[in-house]
Amino acid sequence: MEAKYVIVFLALIFSLFIVGETATTGNWKLLKKSIGISAMHIVLLPNDRVVMFDRTDFGQSNISLPADRCVKLADGRTDCSAHSVELNLLDRNVRPLTVQTDTWCSSGSLASDGQLIQSGGSNRGERAVRTFLPCSTCDWMEDQKGLVVPRWYASNQILPNGTIIVVGGRGQFNYEFIPKSSSTADFRVFALPFLRETRDAVENNLYPFTHLSPDGNLFIFANTKSILFDYTNNRVVRNDYPAMPGGVSRNYPSTGSSVLLPLKLGLINSTADIPDAEVFICGGSPPNAYTSAIRGNFLPAAKSCGRLMITAKQPTWVMEVMPTERVMGDMLLLPTGDVLIINGAKKGAAGWYLGREPVLNPVLYQPESSTYETMEASTTPRMYHSTAILIPDGRVLVGGSNPNQNYNFTEMFPTELSVEVFSPPYLSSGSRPQISWVKPATELSYMTPFSIGFIPKKNETVQNFSVTMVAPSFNTHSFSMNQRMMVLKTNPVRQVSSIYYIIDCFAPPSPNIAPPGYYLVFVVHNGIPSRGRWVHIS
Repeated sequence: MEAKYVIVFLALIFSLFIVGETATTGNWKLLKKSIGISAMHIVLLPNDRVVMFDRTDFGQSNISLPADRCVKLADGRTDCSAHSVELNLLDRNVRPLTVQTDTWCSSGSLASDGQLIQSGGSNRGERAVRTFLPCSTCDWMEDQKGLVVPRWYASNQILPNGTIIVVGGRGQFNYEFIPKSSSTADFRVFALPFLRETRDAVENNLYPFTHLSPDGNLFIFANTKSILFDYTNNRVVRNDYPAMPGGVSRNYPSTGSSVLLPLKLGLINSTADIPDAEVFICGGSPPNAYTSAIRGNFLPAAKSCGRLMITAKQPTWVMEVMPTERVMGDMLLLPTGDVLIINGAKKGAAGWYLGREPVLNPVLYQPESSTYETMEASTTPRMYHSTAILIPDGRVLVGGSNPNQNYNFTEMFPTELSVEVFSPPYLSSGSRPQISWVKPATELSYMTPFSIGFIPKKNETVQNFSVTMVAPSFNTHSFSMNQRMMVLKTNPVRQVSSIYYIIDCFAPPSPNIAPPGYYLVFVVHNGIPSRGRWVHIS
C-alpha cells in the first residue's frame, strides 16, 4: 500500500510539474473557427476592432456581402462574397466589408487620426489607395489612381509629419508619399537606386524592411544590405552598414522578419539627444530557395538572427541562433519589450505550395539577455500568407495561411479561415496590474508629463515598474509595418492608498521618436503588463 501511495504521490508531483511547465510557456485558444476569409493582411484599429482581408479574385469566400454590395470583377463576373472583414474583439462578431480592387500583397499604415490608409495590390488594385475609418458602420473607400505607379509587395511607414512613405514594390525602384493632396507636387515618384542594387535573380528584396530611425531618417533593409535614407532630400546619409553575414536572403520571397527593438527614452537627458536604435532580423532562406522549391527541392530555412545598432558610429552585426529554422515567421514586440517569433515553416520559401514542415512552436526572445525560449505549439499550421498582431489585452491574434491559389480546403496545407490567440507566459501568472485612468487626458503632446493611476499586481513587491507605448502595426508577409515601442521616461511610483498607485510619465520628446497617432500604453510590473490603454499623440 505504501508503495502504491508513493507512486500516486510522485505521479501527482509530476503532473503538477507538467501543468506548471505548460503554464509558463504560453497557451493557445481558438477565437473564431471561421471569419469567412483568409487573414492575409491584418491591422488593429483604435476602437478595438481588427480589419482583415485577402484578395478579391480568390473566388467565393465563406461570408456573404449584403445583396446591394456585390462586386463586379475585372473579368465581368459578379462576386457577392466578402474579401475583407472587421472582427470586433469585444463580442467576436464579424462584419463583412466591401473591397472593389484587388488587395493581393498590398501594404498599409494607420494614419495619425486612426484611419487605415492602405495601398497597392494586383491588377485593378496596383495603384489604388484605400481608406477605412474606425467606426461601426464604415466601409472601404477607394481611389484607383491614388498611387503614381503600381505597387505590389511594397512597404509603408508613417513619418514624423504624419504622411506615409510607400517604398518599392515589384519592378519599382523608387518611393512616393500618400495621401495625396490636390497639389501636383504630390504626384511625384522619387528614385531609390538602393532597391535596384539589392535585387537578385529572384528579387529577394520585396517588402523591404523599413524602420523610422529616431533621428528622423529611414532605415531600409533589403536582401542582406541596408542604408539610412533622408527621404526629404532624396539622399543616402549612411551606407556604411555591413551586409548581414551568413549568405541568407531575408526579404520576400526568402521571407524573414524584422523589428526595431524598444527605444528606451528614460536614458536620454534632453530633446536634443536620441536613444540608441537597434534592428533585429531573424529567419529567411538561401537566395535560391524560391526557385529550388518550384522544382520540388525544399531547402532548409535559416536559424540565424542578427542585431545591428543602426545609431552606432561603427555598426556591426551581432549574430545569434534561434532554436529552429524559420521562413515566413512573424516577429512581434510584446508590451514587456520581449519579441515573439511566430508562424512559418522550416523549409522552402514564400509562395504557392512552396513551404514545408510548419513551425508550430512560437519562440520568445528576451533582448536583454539574448535568450530564446520555445513556447507551446499550436495545432494549426500557419504558412504562406499567415499573420499576427498584438491586441490590447496583451495576447497575440493569429490568422491566415492560404498557401494555395483560391480557397482550397483539400490541399496538404488547406486555406485557413480560423483566427486564434496566443497568450504569452506573462498571462499565466494570475493577477496583473490594472490601469484606472490617464491624466490629464489620453490626448498627449510631445515632451509633456502625464500620470497613470493603477493597481499593481497582487501579492508582489511594489517595485520594478515601467511604462511602454506600442504602435499598432499593419502585418502582412511576415513584416509588421510601423511596429514600434518606446519605454517611457518615468518618475518613481507614488502610493496614494493601500492598493492604489500613481506613476508620472513623460510623453516621447519628438515625432521622430513617436510619429503622431494612436498608441497602446501598458504598465509593466515585475514583467507582467496591464491591459493596454489607448492614447493619442500629436
